[in-house]
Amino acid sequence: MAGDASGAETYTTDEALSRLGFGRFQALLLGFLGTGWVAEAMEVMLLSFVGPSMKEEWGVSGAAEGLITSVVFAGMLLGACVGGLGSDRYGRRAGFLFTAIVSGVPGLLCAFSPNYATLLALRFVVGLGLGASHVLPTWFLEFVPAESRGSWIVVFTCFWTLGTILEALLAWAIMPILGWRWLLALSSTPCFILLIFSSVIPESPRYLCSRGKINEAMLVLERIARMNNKALPPGTVTSEPKRIDDNYDPSVTTVLLMTEDRLDDDTSTKSNSKSIFKAFWSRDLIRSTLLLWLVHFASHFAYYGLVYLISELSSGRSQPKDSSLYINVLVTSFAGNVVR
Repeated sequence: MAGDASGAETYTTDEALSRLGFGRFQALLLGFLGTGWVAEAMEVMLLSFVGPSMKEEWGVSGAAEGLITSVVFAGMLLGACVGGLGSDRYGRRAGFLFTAIVSGVPGLLCAFSPNYATLLALRFVVGLGLGASHVLPTWFLEFVPAESRGSWIVVFTCFWTLGTILEALLAWAIMPILGWRWLLALSSTPCFILLIFSSVIPESPRYLCSRGKINEAMLVLERIARMNNKALPPGTVTSEPKRIDDNYDPSVTTVLLMTEDRLDDDTSTKSNSKSIFKAFWSRDLIRSTLLLWLVHFASHFAYYGLVYLISELSSGRSQPKDSSLYINVLVTSFAGNVVR
């Protein structure tokens, strides 16, 4: 903690969260945002089951079936960029509403698609929402004490595993009886449930500080303190420096260092976003950046490639009432996520 120019005690959001610890508030937040992660995983995994059934109903080619999956990931690529910039500019809540609405509404409309072209367009829009879903773990971690964020992000990612398993079980129960349209409709349901209760989750205090909304940030921290039955540090919250460097050395002048109170306008936010992007390509971080990209790409390529390959290999040999496809995807989803 430190003092400001007037001598009053101040503290950063990280210092406040460390004092408040991980308590009832964070546990409820984990359940809420974790459910959002489950919903996003379900929307991605249902492609394993929809493709073969759609191919059979509309008589489309294998290439057209594969395109359904491709447009979703193309939408995710664009949505990741739009969602990231949007949540930094308009807030984590706005980013959450974007991903929930853009994933849920078109996801439900997919169930009423009259033809292949309509389904293709709607799945692309769903992909936009799915790509922006990275705001969920970001929002969660900004309420978690800094010293335990690494452990809790591992716990948070388990919700994705849960979502893939639930989707396989749901498909197993629904597809043989009601068909793929009902699977699409029911898979979008969690997004609407989250929207109903979204008003109970406050904006990130770190984001509020970055926009100069200190009083609002204090109200959020006081709410956390009440729910966790803890006391805030004496004084008031203040803006804090953001440093991006995995080997920080005070003598190095290339380190990004910018206080949050300088980010209270759109121009500063855009400038800071560009600075952060450039920082990842600095001499100190470029090796870590490329390695993380490679590992992330390889794991997703192998995991999703295997899952979707299973459905393709089963196409034409497994009917909707045949449980082999659902069992294979269920086992692969569980094993793949455990390894990841």
